[in-house]
Amino acid sequence: STFSMGIDLRAGGRIKNKSRTAPQSENVYLLLLVKLYRFLARRTDSKFNQIVLKRLFMSKVNRPCMSISRMVRFMNKKEDKIAVIVGTVTDDPRMLTMPKLTICALKFTSTVRARILA
Repeated sequence: STFSMGIDLRAGGRIKNKSRTAPQSENVYLLLLVKLYRFLARRTDSKFNQIVLKRLFMSKVNRPCMSISRMVRFMNKKEDKIAVIVGTVTDDPRMLTMPKLTICALKFTSTVRARILA
């Protein structure tokens, strides 16, 4: 009979979890947000806080940007609510009129910041 090598369970075994538990970035503001949302995710039963925390750990590639036009489409008939994006909000020059929105995001491009504040 042929012998095939198995997994040495005593020396580490199978990889149980590959998801991040902390951000790779050393950005102090990101680390403060992580500290806040770690606390909120632990002390509240809100799924929202857990999702935000998970997304704060993600790499820049996995935190895609969102255009302001897409934001307007998603926030249609929800003008009284706050939009939360764990990523960058970008401008869309094709959009001529800008409705009043309340947006919370990690980053805004300079052109979209000027449009939101105007």
